[in-house]
Amino acid sequence: MTIAAILSGRDGAVWTAQPHESVGEVVTRLAENRIGALPVVDDGAVVGIFSERDIVYGVARHGSAFLAKTVGETMTSPAITVTHDTPILSALSMMTKRRIRHLPVVEDNRLTGFVSIGDLVKHRIEKIEAEAAAMRDYISMA
Repeated sequence: MTIAAILSGRDGAVWTAQPHESVGEVVTRLAENRIGALPVVDDGAVVGIFSERDIVYGVARHGSAFLAKTVGETMTSPAITVTHDTPILSALSMMTKRRIRHLPVVEDNRLTGFVSIGDLVKHRIEKIEAEAAAMRDYISMA
């Protein structure tokens, strides 16, 4: 299974941030949409990620002045990305090794989706549960 399987049920719209936006504006967007991270996009290309972790580090370093900084000054860059054909297990492994929770999905250097570790784990659990159910059905028929 690949990342494409996770994205197949979505409408394709992804919340994003731009490097010139203020941290305060983007923090509001994160809160309003109850999300933990946004890909940062400049002219269609993913240039970084802005996450809750960036907020915590920024406030610890700069206090409330952090909210006036731009996302471009504070984002995590470069972003680690995947493509539609990346296997789910490879993406999970990458996220675990790099200690990240979100991956922009790109094709031809353009953002086409965004997945979280929760999306990937949910998909894996559903697949394992379906396989277990099929095995129980097979055993009960024998």
